[in-house]
Amino acid sequence: MSTTPRVTAPQQDPVPAAGRVDIAERPVTCVGAGLAFLGLFTLLLVFAGSVLAFGVGITVIEKGDESGGLPLAGGGLLGAVFAVVLLLTSFAVVAPGQTSVRQFFGRYIGTVRRTGLVLLPPLTSGKKVSIKVHSFETSEIKVNDLDGNPVEIAAIVVWQVADTARAVFAVEAYEDFIKAQAESALRHVATTHPYDESGPGETSLRGGTDLVSAELAEEVAARVAIAGLEIIEVRISSLAYAPEIAQAMLQRQQAGAVIAAREQIVEGAVTMVDQALKRLEADDIVSMDDERRAQMVSNLLVVLCSDQRTQPVVNTGSLYA
Repeated sequence: MSTTPRVTAPQQDPVPAAGRVDIAERPVTCVGAGLAFLGLFTLLLVFAGSVLAFGVGITVIEKGDESGGLPLAGGGLLGAVFAVVLLLTSFAVVAPGQTSVRQFFGRYIGTVRRTGLVLLPPLTSGKKVSIKVHSFETSEIKVNDLDGNPVEIAAIVVWQVADTARAVFAVEAYEDFIKAQAESALRHVATTHPYDESGPGETSLRGGTDLVSAELAEEVAARVAIAGLEIIEVRISSLAYAPEIAQAMLQRQQAGAVIAAREQIVEGAVTMVDQALKRLEADDIVSMDDERRAQMVSNLLVVLCSDQRTQPVVNTGSLYA
């Protein structure tokens, strides 16, 4: 089975429509695991020093010097809490196949694609977005083909996130969005092709599966480009006539098969009769006039084209008696 080529999302217009979120993915400033672990170690040192300062302040209070102990203990505790909160917001762990879309108080600042422990600007929040390859099968929908015959069709869509910023901010839920758009595109493409027996220049759903799949992939890609999604492959997984006309269409297909078989049988029988007559005449086995020739042709065609075994009749008289 041939595969449908990957369909990339077309470029967006430079001027967005009214109300559309015009945003594109960009990298965020971050450092790798080495400096991240150094920052984590520094955080632990700061936290330990703050706790130690808090303990010293409590000790001073217990000795009776409240004027000097309270500020020292309170300052150490607030410093520890502030340092922990500030530095913890700077760390993120990104697994392979995942990204982190970072925001600074609601403002998009970039996407982290580096995996492992990373050190980011403080006070930023992140949303994990998977860039793995996903697939789903559309529900089996009933639609009329180009000839008006009701058919039931479903497709498998293979996709992944190409632009994480558009996927998060341009649409409400990109997974639900692509499912709805895939079913809409499948319904539209199915109505532009006949189920079978396509005319000149037409592609049928059953006979031109690869061409229909490529057309479907292009239409789905155009519909989900706004969400930053990339279509890898679309394949038709289920295709059949609707139950209410399936029996009638089956009878029509059977009749067509019987006619085609009969045509082949007749063509073969005529060829065999022609060869038999030429062989009889060439070898001078028997001499026949037109009437005898017609009688032999009739008998041979009956024998060769009959569905049942023929019963031979031995004629001891003459055709002219």
